[in-house]
Amino acid sequence: MMTLADLIPTLQLAIGPVILISGIGLLLLSMTNRFGRVIDRTRHLAREFHGSEGADSDRILGQLKILAKRATLVRAAIALSSVSVLLAAVLIISLFLGALFNLGVVGWIVALFISCLTCLIWSLLLFISDINLSLKALWLEMPPEGRGKQ
Repeated sequence: MMTLADLIPTLQLAIGPVILISGIGLLLLSMTNRFGRVIDRTRHLAREFHGSEGADSDRILGQLKILAKRATLVRAAIALSSVSVLLAAVLIISLFLGALFNLGVVGWIVALFISCLTCLIWSLLLFISDINLSLKALWLEMPPEGRGKQ
């Protein structure tokens, strides 16, 4: 039977993934806010598009295409961040069950940790891509003489 003294090292090990969950939660908050802004901006431009003609229509359509790509990127980033949190939670449970039942789960724990961080890395790469696309959309809004170096 496991004693409290035996469980303390496991609790100490579990703090890392718990902090990871907290940090990813803040990233998810930021990503969902960006996603909401993309959706709001898309709805606004879609209404403008229906009443536009000529060059305005082309500019708005270009913006809408970029917003559609951004929404896809941010949605994927949110999904990967969520999977990362899920894997971190499973990692914590695996740590406890492994310690409680004296299971040899080291390989399983390493795989979970690597998977968790891989999902987080991909999520952040997608998030950076969204930020770059938002800059591209900004250049479409600005007149050519105000763009400067891109």
